Amino acid sequence: MCAKATMEEFEALLNESLEIDTPDEGSVVKGRVIAIEAGQAIIDVGYKMEGRVDLKEFANPGEEPNISVGDEVEVYLDRVENARGEASISREKARREEAWDRLEKAYESEERVEGAIFGRVKGGFTVDLGGAVAFLPGSQVDVRPVRDAGPLMGLKQPFQILKMDRRRGNIVVSRRAILEESRAEQRAEVIANLTEGQSIDGVVKNITEYGAFVDLGGVDGLLHVTDMAWRRVNHPSEILAIGETVKVQVIKINKDSHRISLGMKQLQADPWDTVADKFPIESVHQGRVTNITDYGAFVELEAGVEGLVHVSEMSWTKKNVHPGKIVSTSQEVEVMVLEIDEAKRRVSLGLKQTMRNPWEVFAETHPTGTVIEGEVKNITEFGLFVGLDGDIDGMVHLSDISWDARGEDAIQDFRKGDTVKAVVQDVDVEKERISLSIKSLENENMAEAVDGVKRGTIVTAEVTAIEEGGIEVEFNGVKSFIRRSDLARDRADQRPERFNVGDKVDARVTNVDTKTRRLGLSIKAREIAEEKEAIDTYGSSDSGASLGDILGAALNRNS
Repeated sequence: MCAKATMEEFEALLNESLEIDTPDEGSVVKGRVIAIEAGQAIIDVGYKMEGRVDLKEFANPGEEPNISVGDEVEVYLDRVENARGEASISREKARREEAWDRLEKAYESEERVEGAIFGRVKGGFTVDLGGAVAFLPGSQVDVRPVRDAGPLMGLKQPFQILKMDRRRGNIVVSRRAILEESRAEQRAEVIANLTEGQSIDGVVKNITEYGAFVDLGGVDGLLHVTDMAWRRVNHPSEILAIGETVKVQVIKINKDSHRISLGMKQLQADPWDTVADKFPIESVHQGRVTNITDYGAFVELEAGVEGLVHVSEMSWTKKNVHPGKIVSTSQEVEVMVLEIDEAKRRVSLGLKQTMRNPWEVFAETHPTGTVIEGEVKNITEFGLFVGLDGDIDGMVHLSDISWDARGEDAIQDFRKGDTVKAVVQDVDVEKERISLSIKSLENENMAEAVDGVKRGTIVTAEVTAIEEGGIEVEFNGVKSFIRRSDLARDRADQRPERFNVGDKVDARVTNVDTKTRRLGLSIKAREIAEEKEAIDTYGSSDSGASLGDILGAALNRNS
C-alpha cells in the first residue's frame, strides 16, 4: 500500500514537471547572474537552465561592462541546450530586440531617440541606439559639412529616425534634422525681434564669391557683395574676414523663408548724393580703371562712384579695338565727364576728349597744298592709305596717283611700308578724312619747270617717242605731245618719221596748265610766228620782195 502511494506521488510530480512550459527558442527571458568567471557571466534563466554570456555584451560602446553577481538581466534564448548541455543565450540580442520594440514606437510617433556615434563606415557613421545599430549618413551629421567628427564620437545626443526595416535590420537616423528643427525655432525667435532698417552687430561665419553669411545671434543673414560698400568689391574677402564682428543693417526679412538680407554700405553716406556737384559735365578728373569689358572700361572717380568709358569714346584713332588694348586694370587715366544719370546711377566718361582731335591738329599744321611724307599703311582697291602725324591716315585715291597711267596700273608700283610723298588736298575733321594726292606733286615740279614760261615762249624740247599721230617731247621734266598737224607749217613736212628720239626741236608754247599738268607745244606755230616777224622786219606785201628773199635776209642777220 505504501509503495503504491509513493509511486503515485512520483508520477504526479513527473507529470507536473512535464506540464511546465519551457520558454520558446528565439524569445527574451529573465535570468539572474550566479557567477562571473573567465570573462563571462553565468546566468540562471530558470527552468533548470543556465547559460554563459561574454561580459562585453553588457557594456555600451566605449564603456566598461556594468554587471555583478545577483543582477537580474534579460537575455535572448537562442537554443534551450547547446553541445555542452547549457542554454545558448545572448544579452546583445536581447537588448537589440528590446531596442527595436522601443525604436519602432518612436518611429511611428516621430519621437527623437538617444544614441551615440561609435564608428565610421563608408558614406557615414554607425550609431548605437541602446542596443540597435543605426546608420548615420555623412550628409545628416550637421547642417554644414563636418570635417572632423572626433568631438561627436561617443557623445550621447538625440537623433531622428528617417527610415527603419526590422526584417532587414536597417535603421537610418539623422542628427541634422534635430539641429535644423532647433535652429528653426531659434531663427523664428531671433527674426521676431528683428525689424527692417535695424542696425545690428554680427559675426562673419562664411565667405563665398557672391557674399558673406553673418551670424546675428542664432540666425544667419546674407550680406551680398554689392551691399558691402558703395565702391566695386571684386571679392568679399577684400574687406571681410571669417570671425570678424561687423555692424550691418537689416535690409529685408522674408517671414516665409526666414531669409534675411543685410547691408553694410547702407550705414555709410551715399556718394551719389554729391556726384553732380563734384563731377560737373565736361570737367576732367583723374580715375582708376577697375574693370574692362568688351564694350568699354569702368573708371572709379572716387570710392563708390564709377563711370563707363564706352569703347567709342576711348581713342580718336583706334577703331574696333578691344578696350583691353587701350587701357589696363588699375591704370590711372584722365577722363572727361560726358553725361550723368543720377536716377540710374550712371556716369558716361570720355578718354579721347582729354586729348586734342588729331584731325583738327593736322588741319592746323598741314593746310591744303602742304607736302607730306609718310609710310604706306595699307593698299586697297580704291587707293593707298598713308600714315601721318598723330597716328592718323590719309588716303590717296586711285585717280590721284598718276597723271600718265590708269590708277589701277599706277597702284601696282607701291608696296606696304614704302615711303611716299603727297600733297594735302582736303581735311574733313568731322568725317575724319584726309585726302592726299601724289600726282599733284608733279604739278609742283611742273610749276618749277615752267617757271617764267608763258604762251608764245619758244622752248627747246627733246624728242622722247615717235608715234603715228605725232611726237612726244620733254621739257625740263615735263612731257608734252606735239600732234602731226603741229609738226610743220608745210603739210609735206608734217611727218613724225622725219624726227628721231633724242632730237632737239624748238617749239612755241601754246598753252600752260599746271592743274592738268599740260604744256602745249607747236613747231608749226613757231614757224608761222617767225615768218610773220621776218615779214614785219624785212619786207611787205607790196615791196616786190619774195618770201624767200625776206627769210634769207632774216637768216643772214641772225647768223
